[in-house]
Amino acid sequence: MQVAIEVRDLTVAYRERPVLWDVDLTVPSGVLMAIIGPNGAGKTTLIKAILNLVPPSAGRVRIFGKPYASAKSLVGYVPQRGSVDWDFPANALDVVLMGLYGQLGWVRRPGRAERARALDALEKVGMDHFAHRQISQLSGGQQQRVFLARALVQGATVYFMDEPLQGVDATTERAIIDLLRTLRSDGKTVVAVHHDLQTVPKYFDEVMLLNVRRIACGPVDEVFTQENLRVTYGGRVAFLER
Repeated sequence: MQVAIEVRDLTVAYRERPVLWDVDLTVPSGVLMAIIGPNGAGKTTLIKAILNLVPPSAGRVRIFGKPYASAKSLVGYVPQRGSVDWDFPANALDVVLMGLYGQLGWVRRPGRAERARALDALEKVGMDHFAHRQISQLSGGQQQRVFLARALVQGATVYFMDEPLQGVDATTERAIIDLLRTLRSDGKTVVAVHHDLQTVPKYFDEVMLLNVRRIACGPVDEVFTQENLRVTYGGRVAFLER
């Protein structure tokens, strides 16, 4: 089994307070993995530390056996929708084209080929008819789809998504899940911070339970258990009984 992501002994501290402590994570290639845990568990910090957006205090990260700095071109990232300035004066097509700047550089302007790739990505998420709509005029679900298209246009092999289903309607949720399943069918790897415990078994192959430390990690049918959930959430998971 090829390993897409390997994290070893990762520790992140803010003002000497550990947010992640000695975390290990192994993600096989070609799976959909959820990262779950209570508020303040370090889920977003884990993704940002893997992407070198926050500095780790200790540990190492490998993407297909390479340090992240050497594997950037393999990685796509969808941040939390709430962390984005949606009043920025850009339309949906502009936002998707921004996903190509890493390949083009900031001097070379996107040409016809790049615009065609961006429009194709928008079509895949059902947003091609909104290409010239200002992002501030889009609904929350539509904005999320645009950011997914921005990640898709990069042609990545590994995707990190921070709460891609948060605050979207049922139609958008189904569309996003269909897209993630298509990525998996194409051999891509997706790691997503997820908040709805009820849908973990339905949507994901693997799951990581996190609360500052790693509680458990592996196939959903093996580690998504009542006991592991109680340890992760402090016992407040009675609604999951089935």
